[in-house]
Amino acid sequence: MFKSLKLYKDSQFDTEGIAQTLIDFGYKRQANTQEEGDFSRRGEIIDIFPYTFELPLRVQFEFDKIRAINTFNPATGEILWEHKMAIILPFRPGRSLRSAVFTEEFPLDNFLDLDIGDYVVHNEHGIGKFLGLEKIKAGSRLKDHLVIEYDQQEKLYVPVESMNLVQKYIAFQVRRPKLYRLGSKEWARTKQRARRGIQKMAWELISLQAMRLAVKGFAFSADSQWQKQFEATFPYKETPGQITAVEEVKADMESGIPMDRLLCGDVGYGKTEVAMRAAFKATMDNKQVAFLVPTTILAEQHYQNFAGRLKDFPINVGMLSRFKTRHEQKQIIEGVAKGTVDIVIGTHRLLSEDISFKDLGLVIIDEEQRFGVKAKEKLKSVRLNTDVLTLTATPIPRTLYMSLMKAKDFSVINTPPQNRLSIKTIVVKYDLELIAQALIRELERKGQVYFLHNRIEDIDKVREKLVNLLPSGVRLAVAHGRMHPKALEKVMFDFLNAKIDVLVCTMIIESGIDIPNVNTIIVDQAQTFGLSDLHQLRGRVGRFDRPAYAYFLVPGHEILDSDAQKRLKALQEYSQLGSGFRIAMEDLEIRGAGNLLGPQQHGYIGAVGFDLYCRLLREAIATFKKIGNHDAS
Repeated sequence: MFKSLKLYKDSQFDTEGIAQTLIDFGYKRQANTQEEGDFSRRGEIIDIFPYTFELPLRVQFEFDKIRAINTFNPATGEILWEHKMAIILPFRPGRSLRSAVFTEEFPLDNFLDLDIGDYVVHNEHGIGKFLGLEKIKAGSRLKDHLVIEYDQQEKLYVPVESMNLVQKYIAFQVRRPKLYRLGSKEWARTKQRARRGIQKMAWELISLQAMRLAVKGFAFSADSQWQKQFEATFPYKETPGQITAVEEVKADMESGIPMDRLLCGDVGYGKTEVAMRAAFKATMDNKQVAFLVPTTILAEQHYQNFAGRLKDFPINVGMLSRFKTRHEQKQIIEGVAKGTVDIVIGTHRLLSEDISFKDLGLVIIDEEQRFGVKAKEKLKSVRLNTDVLTLTATPIPRTLYMSLMKAKDFSVINTPPQNRLSIKTIVVKYDLELIAQALIRELERKGQVYFLHNRIEDIDKVREKLVNLLPSGVRLAVAHGRMHPKALEKVMFDFLNAKIDVLVCTMIIESGIDIPNVNTIIVDQAQTFGLSDLHQLRGRVGRFDRPAYAYFLVPGHEILDSDAQKRLKALQEYSQLGSGFRIAMEDLEIRGAGNLLGPQQHGYIGAVGFDLYCRLLREAIATFKKIGNHDAS
């Protein structure tokens, strides 16, 4: 029988009994709860890191009654989210098939956030609507059942012991999903169609990995003395996540098998430093590095960052983007071909036919999903014989990560940098007085500000309005994508070097590197942005150990539609560090999954829901792995 420990807020529980049950479930009692399978007890508090959860739970008692169940950040102890109930599963470390036998024992922790009226997926009966819990007599006693409503108001009663078969329905589209008839064969057909499509993608992933393993790559040398000196110039303390990611990347590079690793981390979690250390390592063996980025602004920022960090080493860094004149581009292209340029940073221009490297050893790709089809096709061929490191700030929900990790090489940075503070998030009606206060407060502490207005047509008028609001001497400039490349380059360079106080800009700054001095962002017409965009924009600030502020302005004269209200509410609710995972789940597009899996998979996620999709993916990968291992033997 499926065993679990169910904890309910305001219910009576024996704390000693809970501790013993956790030990029976395979959990280890520790001084602090840091990773899956840990639990600790201090007085009337029990901390538990449940199997399959993103973060640990803190259960607070008042005598023998549970007063609160909260998710908390193990690094800081900060309380993040409240729950009414929690389901603790037996700890099964390293368990794999979230053999070819399909197991159902992998519930998502987002069940904790299930509310009445939410859509759910029952693995055997399909999509229905959750109506709540109801006590039903079973034998001689009353037992809790989940009540799910299906098409034509049919109801299914699921005992809590079988709740592992039920998950919250999450998909890309925001429209109401199709409800199924109980007992019909339509759900089985839908699931089978999804299974076939998922199997095709899983096979492609496994095949690409197999081809890569069969090709002889370059085995990089162990770290040099210069490598250690370079890494010592990092101005911050590395986080545990960064250290692990660096070790995994270096192990890949030294292995002799072409690396194809995806590095995921929330905005501002230090992915660039991992990439920089990999690039430096490649140059130590006289190999060239191509750093591919989606925008000219990001190319410029990375170039300045690399040039600054490498100034004391004999490594030549070049940049190729529309910021450079034709003559400058020609010189860089010649340097790349001759091998005099060691690291070249650029946009998709780096993939053009006229670019040839003398000895390319490493390709770093920032946000690959933002490149076009042609660029992606070119990168496919690169992957088979060159080390590739892909960076993404797109959060990967844990279940997807668990499903894919047998078919892709992942590194995940999920620990925030030391001394990093949560960003104070304020959603407010447009008010000139408030804008002036926010700007002046940041400028008085010698900081800088992004003022984001995403309409090029009247962005200069917005700048003039801000000039009239602020004291004389405040330096304002405009940045947008239609500016002459040289003018835009100068503005961004001046802003990076604190020669501009307020940058009035468009979404051109959505992706970027740390500018520690910018700790206030004001976003005009915030209701017009998607939730993931707003989270990304908020990540442009809060990169330092001082309080940061994100103001999201909405019109004072119009009523926002319900979707915009939900997005802005979620943004305020999930303002903690590392909340990108929550944002990804809350944003019904789950762009993370979409970007990683490709658009053809969206339909399958919509058809069966995100969690069942991940289960089917794990099943397919396990099956193909088993076939491959059998053939190899």
